[in-house]
Amino acid sequence: MPEKTVAVVPAELGPPPEPIEEVQSVVPDGFLAQMAALARYMMRTEVHTYAFSVAANVILSLFPFIVLLLTLTRTIFHSRSMEIVVSDLMKTFLPVGQDFVMRNMQLLTNPRKGTELFSLVMLLITSTGVFLPLEVALNNVWGVKKNRSYLHNQAVSLGLAFAVGVLAMASAASTAGQQTILSWVFFGHTQNVAFRFMSYGFLRFSAGFASILLFFLIYWILPYRKVPARAVLPTAIVVGLLWELAKHLYIRALPWLDFKSVYGPFYISVGLMMWAFLSGLLVLAGAHFSATRYTLRLARRARLEELKANADRK
Repeated sequence: MPEKTVAVVPAELGPPPEPIEEVQSVVPDGFLAQMAALARYMMRTEVHTYAFSVAANVILSLFPFIVLLLTLTRTIFHSRSMEIVVSDLMKTFLPVGQDFVMRNMQLLTNPRKGTELFSLVMLLITSTGVFLPLEVALNNVWGVKKNRSYLHNQAVSLGLAFAVGVLAMASAASTAGQQTILSWVFFGHTQNVAFRFMSYGFLRFSAGFASILLFFLIYWILPYRKVPARAVLPTAIVVGLLWELAKHLYIRALPWLDFKSVYGPFYISVGLMMWAFLSGLLVLAGAHFSATRYTLRLARRARLEELKANADRK
């Protein structure tokens, strides 16, 4: 069966989305058929357009976001340990230039209060650019013909941006608290392998858990229809784990990609942009797979209910 393409129309022209139970699967049943449909979806030009748009805005919002996190740890929480954890946490998300980026972000946090205000304004602007193309792409995947209005999308984007900040600060606070408890357990002897192993392991766990929650919020909230949490939670977990694995593979591949020989001093920006693009593709692949998987499940359930009804009539 050929794959059905859903055209996205302006919000004022589109009808309200049909109930999720009435969305018809356009992919034949079976794992191989789903993988084939996913491969065809990933080769569409609009998918790459969405991913590039997300990547550009992620880079624009990343640095203001880091500055604001560091500012909060210094001026609100007055916690040097949380500041160190935030720095380490951001390094786990950055595949290239970790020390360079965080060193310069810490320098930007110091001099003038205008820097923090400008970072907040830029974050509010660029966060919309991150979530707007994702909403359009996820609406396409879930068969929604009507997008949110501009103001509605702004509100959702700001809410998700705030949620990302809360997740980051919660991860930093829990990790800082865990390190404090560990220092008590080790009676202040923190310069040993066991302490570093446990501390780093909890940091990685916090970062991975925050990533999974972020992917879940994107899959659950961004589509302009009511999507059951159970339809996207397994995909968010798998995508979060695959994202960590892909980041490790990307870091291992960086010496062979050798961006520095081509882009010179801009190789860090290019490396981050490429990683953001690949991350966008992974998010969209997960969205397509979750929608396909859930609609196929509904189709199988409807088929069984129809067979049961026919058997009861006989």
